[in-house]
Amino acid sequence: MVAVWLAATNPTMDGYLHFVETRLAAEIEKMDQSGPGRDRDLIRAIFRAQGPKLVEGVVRPNTTRNNWGLLSLFETNVLDQPVLVLGVAGHFVPLRGVEEATVKVGRLAF
Repeated sequence: MVAVWLAATNPTMDGYLHFVETRLAAEIEKMDQSGPGRDRDLIRAIFRAQGPKLVEGVVRPNTTRNNWGLLSLFETNVLDQPVLVLGVAGHFVPLRGVEEATVKVGRLAF
């Protein structure tokens, strides 16, 4: 019964891209607070408008999903930064490189 549930909740590539976009948005929100507020607001607005295109254009073509039925391993190489994320039961568990890649991709947006 558990195996059926795990197979049914095995994350997809679209789910992974949503996870990446959410992580990027969180990093943008944590941006350096010492700069002018107007600049931060502009950067946030640009990301809200362009974030999905950025993730689709940069992350998707550089990601391989290894689907093992009950779970998936997502391997992404973005800007020479390897990222490894385990997807299981509808959740994503960063294993390596997520923080570093998030910062690099966020900078690319601007």
